[in-house]
Amino acid sequence: MGNTLVKSQLKEVEEFLTNTIKTLEDYANETTLSQFNPGSEEERAYYKVVFSTLRKLLVYSEESLDACKILIQSEPFQKAAAEKTLYRIYHQCIVEFFSPKIDAWYEDSRSAYTGRNSIKFYKEVPESLRQLVKGLEGGFQRIREDLEFYETDYRTKIIQSK
Repeated sequence: MGNTLVKSQLKEVEEFLTNTIKTLEDYANETTLSQFNPGSEEERAYYKVVFSTLRKLLVYSEESLDACKILIQSEPFQKAAAEKTLYRIYHQCIVEFFSPKIDAWYEDSRSAYTGRNSIKFYKEVPESLRQLVKGLEGGFQRIREDLEFYETDYRTKIIQSK
C-alpha cells in the first residue's frame, strides 16, 4: 500500500478514535455503578465487568490515538510503523470491542445480515448502556472493515520474514 493511502487511513482512524474517546469519556464521567441500581450482587458483578471493559477500551483508544498523532506528524512518514500501529489498533480496540477478553458482551454475527446491532449483552443492562454501545457500534464496524486488511497483510509479512 502506498504512503498516501496508509496515511489517509491513519487520519481516518485518528478521527474515529477522537470521537470514540469523547463518547466513552462523557459516559464514564456522568455514569456510576450505583445509578444502575443493581438488584442483586450478581447483577452488580456483571455491571462491574461491563464498566471495566469500557474503561479498558477507553485506555486502548487513548494510547492508539497518541500513536496515530505521532505518526501523522512524523517526517518522513513511516509507513511500516503506521501499518504496524493500524494492526495493533485493530487488535487492541476493534477486536476488543466486538469480542472483549472478559465476557461483558458478545457479537452476534447473524445480526449483521438482518441490519440490527450485533452486540448482545449476556444479561439485561440499563438503556443508557445499551444506547452507548449501539451508538459506538457503527463506527467500530466501519473501521473494522477498513483495517481487516492489516490483519492478513501484517501476518503474511511476518510469515514471509521467517
